[in-house]
Amino acid sequence: MAISSVEIPSSDCKSALLKLAPVEAILFDVDGTLCDTDPLHHRAFREMLLEIGFNGGVPIDEEFFILNIAGKHNDDIARLLFPDDYERGLKFTDEKEAYFRRLVGEQLNCISGLDKLVKWIKDHGLKRAAVTNAPRANAELMISRLGLTEFFQAVIVGSECEHAKPHPMPYLKGLEAIGASKEHTFIFEDSPSGIRAGVAAEMPVIGLSTRNPENLLMEEKPAFLIKDYEDTKLWAALEELEKQGGVSIRTQTTQTDTFA
Repeated sequence: MAISSVEIPSSDCKSALLKLAPVEAILFDVDGTLCDTDPLHHRAFREMLLEIGFNGGVPIDEEFFILNIAGKHNDDIARLLFPDDYERGLKFTDEKEAYFRRLVGEQLNCISGLDKLVKWIKDHGLKRAAVTNAPRANAELMISRLGLTEFFQAVIVGSECEHAKPHPMPYLKGLEAIGASKEHTFIFEDSPSGIRAGVAAEMPVIGLSTRNPENLLMEEKPAFLIKDYEDTKLWAALEELEKQGGVSIRTQTTQTDTFA
Protein backbone atom coordinates (compact mmCIF):
# COMPACT_ATOMS: atom_id res chain seq x y z
CA MET A 1 0.00 0.00 0.00
CA ALA A 2 1.42 3.36 -0.98
CA ILE A 3 1.93 5.83 1.84
CA SER A 4 1.06 9.38 0.92
CA SER A 5 2.97 12.35 2.24
CA VAL A 6 1.03 14.82 4.35
CA GLU A 7 2.76 18.10 5.09
CA ILE A 8 1.77 20.20 8.09
CA PRO A 9 3.16 23.73 8.47
CA SER A 10 5.89 23.94 11.10
CA SER A 11 4.08 26.83 12.78
CA ASP A 12 1.06 24.57 13.37
CA CYS A 13 3.30 21.89 14.89
CA LYS A 14 4.83 24.42 17.30
CA SER A 15 1.50 25.92 18.36
CA ALA A 16 -0.12 22.51 18.90
CA LEU A 17 1.72 21.99 22.18
CA LEU A 18 1.97 25.59 23.41
CA LYS A 19 -1.65 25.61 24.55
CA LEU A 20 -0.74 22.87 27.05
CA ALA A 21 1.77 25.03 28.92
CA PRO A 22 2.89 24.14 31.44
CA VAL A 23 3.16 20.56 30.14
CA GLU A 24 3.09 18.07 32.99
CA ALA A 25 2.79 14.64 31.37
CA ILE A 26 3.17 12.55 28.22
CA LEU A 27 1.30 9.35 27.42
CA PHE A 28 2.63 6.72 25.01
CA ASP A 29 1.12 3.86 23.11
CA VAL A 30 3.50 0.87 22.95
CA ASP A 31 3.25 -1.19 19.73
CA GLY A 32 4.48 0.90 16.81
CA THR A 33 5.05 3.91 19.06
CA LEU A 34 7.87 2.78 21.33
CA CYS A 35 9.00 -0.06 19.09
CA ASP A 36 8.42 -1.17 15.51
CA THR A 37 6.43 -4.34 16.15
CA ASP A 38 3.89 -4.38 13.32
CA PRO A 39 6.12 -6.62 11.16
CA LEU A 40 6.24 -9.14 14.03
CA HIS A 41 2.47 -9.02 14.55
CA HIS A 42 1.89 -9.34 10.80
CA ARG A 43 4.22 -12.32 10.61
CA ALA A 44 2.50 -14.07 13.53
CA PHE A 45 -1.01 -13.53 12.13
CA ARG A 46 0.04 -14.41 8.59
CA GLU A 47 1.71 -17.69 9.54
CA MET A 48 -0.95 -18.83 12.00
CA LEU A 49 -3.88 -17.94 9.75
CA LEU A 50 -2.18 -19.74 6.88
CA GLU A 51 -1.95 -22.88 9.01
CA ILE A 52 -5.73 -22.99 9.49
CA GLY A 53 -6.55 -22.18 5.87
CA PHE A 54 -7.94 -18.70 6.50
CA ASN A 55 -8.82 -16.74 3.33
CA GLY A 56 -8.73 -19.90 1.25
CA GLY A 57 -5.10 -20.49 2.14
CA VAL A 58 -3.98 -17.13 0.72
CA PRO A 59 -1.66 -15.32 3.18
CA ILE A 60 -2.98 -12.01 4.50
CA ASP A 61 -1.11 -9.07 2.99
CA GLU A 62 0.05 -5.83 4.60
CA GLU A 63 -3.03 -3.95 3.45
CA PHE A 64 -5.37 -6.43 5.15
CA PHE A 65 -3.26 -6.29 8.30
CA ILE A 66 -3.26 -2.48 8.44
CA LEU A 67 -6.97 -2.08 7.76
CA ASN A 68 -8.30 -4.90 9.94
CA ILE A 69 -5.79 -5.75 12.66
CA ALA A 70 -3.16 -3.10 13.44
CA GLY A 71 -3.92 -1.15 16.61
CA LYS A 72 -7.15 -3.02 17.35
CA HIS A 73 -8.04 -4.90 20.53
CA ASN A 74 -7.96 -8.70 20.39
CA ASP A 75 -11.69 -8.94 21.17
CA ASP A 76 -12.44 -7.01 17.98
CA ILE A 77 -9.87 -8.98 15.98
CA ALA A 78 -11.36 -12.28 17.18
CA ARG A 79 -14.83 -11.19 16.06
CA LEU A 80 -13.55 -10.09 12.66
CA LEU A 81 -11.47 -13.18 11.90
CA PHE A 82 -13.92 -15.69 13.39
CA PRO A 83 -17.39 -14.09 13.05
CA ASP A 84 -19.14 -17.44 13.60
CA ASP A 85 -16.99 -18.69 16.49
CA TYR A 86 -15.92 -15.91 18.84
CA GLU A 87 -14.51 -18.31 21.47
CA ARG A 88 -12.29 -19.90 18.86
CA GLY A 89 -11.19 -16.43 17.85
CA LEU A 90 -10.18 -15.58 21.41
CA LYS A 91 -8.22 -18.82 21.71
CA PHE A 92 -6.52 -18.07 18.41
CA THR A 93 -5.50 -14.54 19.47
CA ASP A 94 -4.15 -15.87 22.79
CA GLU A 95 -1.97 -18.35 20.90
CA LYS A 96 -0.91 -15.64 18.48
CA GLU A 97 0.22 -13.41 21.37
CA ALA A 98 2.34 -16.23 22.80
CA TYR A 99 4.00 -16.61 19.39
CA PHE A 100 4.48 -12.83 19.19
CA ARG A 101 6.28 -12.84 22.56
CA ARG A 102 8.68 -15.47 21.25
CA LEU A 103 9.41 -13.23 18.26
CA VAL A 104 9.95 -10.22 20.55
CA GLY A 105 12.48 -12.30 22.46
CA GLU A 106 14.45 -12.70 19.24
CA GLN A 107 14.18 -9.17 17.86
CA LEU A 108 12.80 -5.81 18.98
CA ASN A 109 13.68 -2.47 17.42
CA CYS A 110 12.91 0.79 19.20
CA ILE A 111 11.67 3.78 17.22
CA SER A 112 14.59 5.96 16.13
CA GLY A 113 15.29 8.80 18.56
CA LEU A 114 13.37 7.26 21.47
CA ASP A 115 16.40 7.40 23.76
CA LYS A 116 16.78 11.13 23.04
CA LEU A 117 13.11 11.78 23.82
CA VAL A 118 13.25 9.70 27.01
CA LYS A 119 16.17 11.79 28.24
CA TRP A 120 14.31 15.03 27.40
CA ILE A 121 11.27 13.86 29.37
CA LYS A 122 13.36 12.84 32.37
CA ASP A 123 15.34 16.08 32.28
CA HIS A 124 12.09 18.04 32.44
CA GLY A 125 10.59 15.91 35.20
CA LEU A 126 7.44 15.08 33.25
CA LYS A 127 5.03 12.36 34.32
CA ARG A 128 4.62 9.47 31.91
CA ALA A 129 2.50 6.39 31.35
CA ALA A 130 2.17 3.70 28.69
CA VAL A 131 -1.38 3.12 27.43
CA THR A 132 -1.89 0.12 25.18
CA ASN A 133 -4.38 -2.35 23.73
CA ALA A 134 -1.72 -5.06 23.94
CA PRO A 135 -2.08 -7.79 26.58
CA ARG A 136 -0.19 -6.89 29.77
CA ALA A 137 2.33 -9.70 29.25
CA ASN A 138 3.20 -8.28 25.82
CA ALA A 139 3.38 -4.68 27.02
CA GLU A 140 5.57 -5.44 30.00
CA LEU A 141 7.88 -7.62 27.90
CA MET A 142 8.35 -4.89 25.27
CA ILE A 143 8.84 -2.16 27.86
CA SER A 144 11.37 -4.33 29.71
CA ARG A 145 13.28 -5.19 26.52
CA LEU A 146 13.51 -1.46 25.77
CA GLY A 147 14.92 -0.74 29.23
CA LEU A 148 11.93 1.41 30.19
CA THR A 149 10.42 -0.50 33.11
CA GLU A 150 11.53 2.16 35.60
CA PHE A 151 10.78 5.01 33.19
CA PHE A 152 7.03 4.49 33.07
CA GLN A 153 5.09 5.35 36.21
CA ALA A 154 2.06 3.33 35.07
CA VAL A 155 1.09 0.86 32.35
CA ILE A 156 -2.60 0.95 31.38
CA VAL A 157 -3.97 -2.02 29.42
CA GLY A 158 -7.14 -1.75 27.36
CA SER A 159 -8.51 -5.16 28.39
CA GLU A 160 -8.30 -4.10 32.04
CA CYS A 161 -10.52 -1.07 31.37
CA GLU A 162 -14.26 -1.11 30.82
CA HIS A 163 -13.55 -0.13 27.20
CA ALA A 164 -10.35 -0.47 25.13
CA LYS A 165 -9.17 1.93 22.42
CA PRO A 166 -10.61 3.51 20.27
CA HIS A 167 -12.66 4.44 23.35
CA PRO A 168 -10.95 7.25 25.32
CA MET A 169 -11.18 5.39 28.64
CA PRO A 170 -7.64 3.88 28.62
CA TYR A 171 -6.09 7.33 28.14
CA LEU A 172 -8.31 8.83 30.84
CA LYS A 173 -7.22 5.98 33.14
CA GLY A 174 -3.61 6.82 32.27
CA LEU A 175 -4.11 10.40 33.42
CA GLU A 176 -5.73 9.22 36.63
CA ALA A 177 -2.93 6.74 37.36
CA ILE A 178 -0.18 9.37 37.24
CA GLY A 179 -2.19 12.28 38.61
CA ALA A 180 -2.10 14.41 35.47
CA SER A 181 -4.68 16.60 33.76
CA LYS A 182 -5.71 16.45 30.12
CA GLU A 183 -5.21 20.22 29.82
CA HIS A 184 -1.45 19.74 30.29
CA THR A 185 -0.79 16.36 28.66
CA PHE A 186 -0.15 15.10 25.14
CA ILE A 187 0.04 11.69 23.54
CA PHE A 188 2.21 9.74 21.10
CA GLU A 189 0.30 7.21 18.95
CA ASP A 190 0.82 5.32 15.69
CA SER A 191 -2.56 3.82 14.77
CA PRO A 192 -5.85 5.34 13.61
CA SER A 193 -7.75 3.73 16.51
CA GLY A 194 -5.20 4.98 19.03
CA ILE A 195 -5.27 8.52 17.67
CA ARG A 196 -9.07 8.43 17.77
CA ALA A 197 -8.92 7.40 21.44
CA GLY A 198 -6.53 10.21 22.35
CA VAL A 199 -8.51 12.85 20.48
CA ALA A 200 -11.72 11.61 22.11
CA ALA A 201 -9.97 12.01 25.48
CA GLU A 202 -9.46 15.67 24.49
CA MET A 203 -5.67 15.67 24.34
CA PRO A 204 -3.38 16.58 21.44
CA VAL A 205 -1.99 13.48 19.74
CA ILE A 206 1.30 13.40 17.87
CA GLY A 207 0.99 10.61 15.34
CA LEU A 208 3.88 8.43 14.24
CA SER A 209 3.76 7.20 10.65
CA THR A 210 5.72 4.08 11.63
CA ARG A 211 3.74 1.72 9.41
CA ASN A 212 0.23 3.07 8.94
CA PRO A 213 -0.54 5.23 5.88
CA GLU A 214 -0.44 8.93 6.68
CA ASN A 215 -3.81 9.62 5.05
CA LEU A 216 -5.50 7.14 7.43
CA LEU A 217 -3.76 8.69 10.43
CA MET A 218 -4.73 12.23 9.39
CA GLU A 219 -8.40 11.24 9.15
CA GLU A 220 -8.37 10.90 12.95
CA LYS A 221 -7.15 14.51 13.41
CA PRO A 222 -3.79 14.25 15.19
CA ALA A 223 -2.06 17.51 16.13
CA PHE A 224 0.64 16.60 13.61
CA LEU A 225 2.56 13.59 12.28
CA ILE A 226 6.21 12.66 12.69
CA LYS A 227 8.28 9.95 11.06
CA ASP A 228 10.07 9.07 14.29
CA TYR A 229 11.52 10.78 17.37
CA GLU A 230 14.34 12.31 15.36
CA ASP A 231 11.83 14.29 13.28
CA THR A 232 12.67 17.99 13.18
CA LYS A 233 8.96 18.92 13.51
CA LEU A 234 8.85 17.30 16.95
CA TRP A 235 11.99 19.00 18.22
CA ALA A 236 10.95 22.38 16.84
CA ALA A 237 7.72 22.06 18.85
CA LEU A 238 9.55 20.97 22.02
CA GLU A 239 12.12 23.75 21.67
CA GLU A 240 9.32 26.29 21.25
CA LEU A 241 7.77 24.96 24.45
CA GLU A 242 11.04 25.53 26.27
CA LYS A 243 11.45 28.99 24.79
CA GLN A 244 7.96 30.02 25.91
CA GLY A 245 8.41 28.56 29.40
CA GLY A 246 6.02 25.70 28.76
CA VAL A 247 8.32 23.21 30.48
CA SER A 248 11.00 23.64 33.10
CA ILE A 249 14.27 21.75 33.36
CA ARG A 250 14.23 19.90 36.66
CA THR A 251 17.64 18.26 36.41
CA GLN A 252 20.48 17.94 33.98
CA THR A 253 21.64 14.37 33.61
CA THR A 254 23.68 12.46 31.08
CA GLN A 255 22.13 9.11 31.99
CA THR A 256 20.05 7.43 29.30
CA ASP A 257 18.12 4.20 29.20
CA THR A 258 19.49 1.13 27.49
CA PHE A 259 17.62 -0.08 24.44
CA ALA A 260 17.57 -3.54 22.93
